Amino acid sequence: MFAGTQTEGGGATMPQQKDIVRIAIQMTGVYPQLIMLDQKKPLSAVIKEVCDGWTLPGPENYALQYTDGVQTYITESNRLDIKNGCILRLTKAPGRSAEDLFKGIQSTEPGARCDSLKELAGISKDVTFAQEFISRDGHLLLVKIVEDSKESNEIMTHTLTAFMALMDHGIVSWENLSAVFIKKIASFVNSAPFDASIQQVSLDILESMVLSSYSLFTQVKQEVTTKRLMDHLHVTNQQIQTKAMALLMALLQTAADSDKQEMLKLLNDKSFRQYICKDIIHSSGSVQDEMAHYLYVLQSVTLNQLEPRMKTPLDFYNQEQRDALHKLRDSAFDVESENLSHERRRSLCAKEFRKLGFSNNSNPGQDLVRTPPGLLALDTMYYFATQYTEAFKRFVLENSSREDKHECPFARSSIQLTLILCEILRIGEQPSETGSDYHTIFFNQDKLLEELFCVCIQLLNKTWKEMRATQEDFDKVMQVVREQITRTLSSKPTSLEFFKNKVNALNYSEILKLRQTERLQGQEMKPLGFRRPVRLAARR
Repeated sequence: MFAGTQTEGGGATMPQQKDIVRIAIQMTGVYPQLIMLDQKKPLSAVIKEVCDGWTLPGPENYALQYTDGVQTYITESNRLDIKNGCILRLTKAPGRSAEDLFKGIQSTEPGARCDSLKELAGISKDVTFAQEFISRDGHLLLVKIVEDSKESNEIMTHTLTAFMALMDHGIVSWENLSAVFIKKIASFVNSAPFDASIQQVSLDILESMVLSSYSLFTQVKQEVTTKRLMDHLHVTNQQIQTKAMALLMALLQTAADSDKQEMLKLLNDKSFRQYICKDIIHSSGSVQDEMAHYLYVLQSVTLNQLEPRMKTPLDFYNQEQRDALHKLRDSAFDVESENLSHERRRSLCAKEFRKLGFSNNSNPGQDLVRTPPGLLALDTMYYFATQYTEAFKRFVLENSSREDKHECPFARSSIQLTLILCEILRIGEQPSETGSDYHTIFFNQDKLLEELFCVCIQLLNKTWKEMRATQEDFDKVMQVVREQITRTLSSKPTSLEFFKNKVNALNYSEILKLRQTERLQGQEMKPLGFRRPVRLAARR
């Protein structure tokens, strides 16, 4: 049967070729029809012609549907997506299917209820059907099944899956759910051991609740503890692990500051992070995209705790901050100044702060007014001076003994290096919805920023010497150091020791060789700190 034929002598004309699509229509038990679909003809007229071809009465009870994927219904709004060669199915109209399934799930026969709910779970992904089913308050029937909780695990799984699919369309609000329903879903997550399929979809439902409103976040947080969700990460089922991590990250990102701090304290516990490395990152050989995204979110939210320090300038009236500055000087120079006059002591301090590499040696705090990196630069310098005191002294004294123009200024270098590390680790950037660029080293190392700084400030001094740099070469040296760090991090080091060995092996001459090779190949490397993450596939 072909639509849109031309008549003689001024009758109807053949539609333009772009409005004609050649497709096949299937139906169980009959031979397929090959038709030329006229996209300008009403869909109801097309369906009537197809029904007439098979002598089917009541064309209003039928609809066209894709045969693959979600098996979406064809409507006037999406019909233009039909391409040449598409295979469609003639099936029950969405209203008729909704009515049949609405009755089927209320059957007194468990087998019929199970079959209806199983079919409902699949077809509810289609928005046209979902609108019809929800208009009959079908979603409320599913809520009642969950609240009563008298069904088998198989029926409950289909019920929850169908409910999640219906709610995903945003037709009805999550806010309308009862406290009884929320408690019941939470009980499926809290119970152990429990059916994995039910737990998986229950975690999914709770995540959507948390993301929909703060009031639901509060209810879910009361019902499901962070500790219980962390326990779900210890199972071997990767889907359960992923859904538990999804809910954890939803709670973490929605939480107010006090709740967030409490959660981060648990999530940053060393044993927990080591577990993530051992049983999630390394156990399966490769981390799936969705889990990679949540690991990235955890890393991002944790590192962003440093943002306030990064954006806060030094306060000249803050005694603690002034003490930290003088602690740097005291750690570098073992000089007694108590018996000196005020003027002599000031002169000595200025001289020592100049040796430390501060631009404003009479008032070194001025160097830390710029934000970013603000107070974070003071924190990293102080950490290096107090935790790696001998290495700190060597850096300062070695450069103090060089000619002035060849000195590598510790403070100036540290401030710029801290800024570079903030950019590479994206401190201060909100987690992207599609990001997946996490660092395994983050889960293996306490105080990642500070420890990276301590490795990289010594690398900087080494690179400075390799380049025979002078003060005029400062920016060039920092560019090379940024490249050394980004190239090393792109190799996904699993530990600080691995990072340290690899970044130190990547000396200045190696950087020059790599640059030359990449120029020849036309593949100049982009800095890791400015890459945009690859977009993930849709979660559902």
